[in-house]
Amino acid sequence: MIDEARTPLIISGMVSGAGETSKLYISLKGGIQSLVRKQMHLVNKLINDAKKLMELDDEDKNKDWFEIGTLLLRAQHGSPKNKQLLKLYADASIKKLVIEVEENYMQEKNKLNEINETLYYYVDERGHNIELSDMGRGELSKDNPDMFILPDLSTGFQEIDEDETLSKEEKLNKREEFARNYALISERLHALRQMLKANVLFEKDIEYVLQDGKVLIVDEYTGRILPGRRYSDGLHQAIEAKEGVTIEKETQTLATITIQNYFRMYEKLAGMTGTAETEASEFWDIYKLDVLVIPTNEPIRRLDYDDLVFQTLREKYNAVIEEIISKHNEGQPVLVGTVSVEVSEKLSRMLKRHKIPHEVLNARQHQREAEIVSKAGQKGAITIATNMAGRGTDIKLGEGVINPDCIVDGERYCCLICPFDKKICDNGCPKSTGEMKECLIESPCGLHIIGTERHESRRIDRQLRGRAGRQGDPGSSRFFIALEDDLMRLFGGDRITSVLNKLGGIPEGEVIRHPLISRTIQNAQKKVEANNFSIRKHLLEYDNVMNQQREVIYDRRLHALEGENLKNDILEAMETAIADIVDKYTLSKYPEEWEWDALIMELQRRFLSSFNFAEEQQDHHITRADLTDIIYEQAIKIYELKSEAFDRKYGKNAWRDIEQKVTLYVIDEKWKDHLYIMDQLKSGIGLRAYAQKDPLVEYKKEGYEQFKSLLQEIDNGIIEYLLRVRIEVQDDYEKKNKKTYQPTSMNYNSAQQRGYGVRGGGKEITS
Repeated sequence: MIDEARTPLIISGMVSGAGETSKLYISLKGGIQSLVRKQMHLVNKLINDAKKLMELDDEDKNKDWFEIGTLLLRAQHGSPKNKQLLKLYADASIKKLVIEVEENYMQEKNKLNEINETLYYYVDERGHNIELSDMGRGELSKDNPDMFILPDLSTGFQEIDEDETLSKEEKLNKREEFARNYALISERLHALRQMLKANVLFEKDIEYVLQDGKVLIVDEYTGRILPGRRYSDGLHQAIEAKEGVTIEKETQTLATITIQNYFRMYEKLAGMTGTAETEASEFWDIYKLDVLVIPTNEPIRRLDYDDLVFQTLREKYNAVIEEIISKHNEGQPVLVGTVSVEVSEKLSRMLKRHKIPHEVLNARQHQREAEIVSKAGQKGAITIATNMAGRGTDIKLGEGVINPDCIVDGERYCCLICPFDKKICDNGCPKSTGEMKECLIESPCGLHIIGTERHESRRIDRQLRGRAGRQGDPGSSRFFIALEDDLMRLFGGDRITSVLNKLGGIPEGEVIRHPLISRTIQNAQKKVEANNFSIRKHLLEYDNVMNQQREVIYDRRLHALEGENLKNDILEAMETAIADIVDKYTLSKYPEEWEWDALIMELQRRFLSSFNFAEEQQDHHITRADLTDIIYEQAIKIYELKSEAFDRKYGKNAWRDIEQKVTLYVIDEKWKDHLYIMDQLKSGIGLRAYAQKDPLVEYKKEGYEQFKSLLQEIDNGIIEYLLRVRIEVQDDYEKKNKKTYQPTSMNYNSAQQRGYGVRGGGKEITS
């Protein structure tokens, strides 16, 4: 679960009222897709301009190689996967030129922004991020010049408070209206950003598939569909709007924890996997666990061929098809591993053109997984599969798959048998060069694995290779790589470019063979793994802040679940809330200057009861502590009267049951809101680095302030709900049952079955 630990475990729930949000995403769809088309035309124009300059003779003064590199760099930032651009990058000298131009721009501070501002938006493919430029914002806001202007809350509130023409009630209404307007603009800008990400960064049949009019996420590591999972923060709705399917309700995070902290909750940790060795350092850093390598039960008799590297995807796929057909004609079963649904179906179409029978196993055909896998080891079988076939799948070999020459004295061997003495080669044979390749029987047998691309994680590649040569079976494997693959393009481009320049021109279709290429591939994977580890470690550091808060909230929630009597906790919360109210309206040290009217209004709103402080207002020696005690005594009386009335009407334990359910409800609701606030805080906290501040330290400070506010809101919420809660008997129940039911205990399931609705603070409380 190392790679998957980049994503926290999340429990989410539907947010009610998806109608308005759906309209918002649909309203933005046309503008965003128009912007994407304009960017596409712009990028194509940049590439064509660069081509025209390249066609000029070297003697022509108009041929400026730096200008050519700048044009292509702009195209790369605007659309990194543009097919024309990738075709140009097949020429190593062009790729090197763009890298040099980019380095030149990066040497001067903020110089690279000049490139980005000439585009409508610019893509950070490595960071999987996208940003609008001023030009893009101008294009989207033609009909609404104020579209991207977000009002300043503090300034707006200050202006309202300083407006002497408004009464207190009018100021309150104005503040609420201003806050609503701010929220609407903020929501629109957020939805616009998500729509842009959905249209540019998320591709159908790679990150997601469409089935039965629904957008279903595809796991990038296993290739399986993740039913019930939705992208959070409105991104899933943006993709649904993009694809023109029904936009479902947005999900909001209800609980979250990183997998690392989840595992740390166990007293003992242990596990087994065939691919832990590459992540040994991380297991120690995070969990203080050693990785012990256990020898295989049977000797590994699988031959792992060197990777074949090609310049373009077209050359690579043609070579893959040739290898599949060759192995198929020899009767050797073949398993082809792909990284996406799109590639698996592309290879399938190519094989159909050659009229080669095969099976495809991907997120669209996952229902037939068991049936397809059961036949994958038969003679001449061809199975094209996404990484879903790489998770503990044993492919049984059929009759005629193992070469008869691999059976010696009744024992099953493999193709690594010395032709001289029929024994397994140990690299010590005096009649050979010492290399296993020299001792191979010409027709290898067993399952042959073909990898169409190197994955970001070496673990996934090893898992794919591990489908062959299991439990002593013979087998073989080979990976096919193109320089246009995402891994090579993003993380290995500069090294490979320099190697190709040294080798000179490579004819089309020819395999690139060089030790440095193989090392570059491994280094690219290590670079990505290190980057992913950094992301996980960073995520864990931030989650440690949330983990401390989580423990406090969950302890309080558990106490509410198990506690027989919450009265003392509620009265303590009431005292704290009253002290906060008193402090708010008694800022002056002179009682006659206190805001008595505002204090009375606040108390009446909170406790739904009248308060009169005529005597206290006359006492100029009263202290805040005295006033707090007076209000607290009155509040206790109000609370006691409420609880006694409930117990008389609905049974002895009715109020205790209400106390528990209201406490749980308020904790859950406030905690959910707090998670959303903390998510928003974390997403923008990185900008503090521009002010020479440590984002993690700032996150801890602001997170602590938000948590203090959360605890205060929970206390206030519990009191307000308890003082407003009532039990309503539905009309249809009253008609059927003339007697008043007196429950000895209340739970929501039984209450709803008997016709009761439990309400508090104007919201229905549901289990």
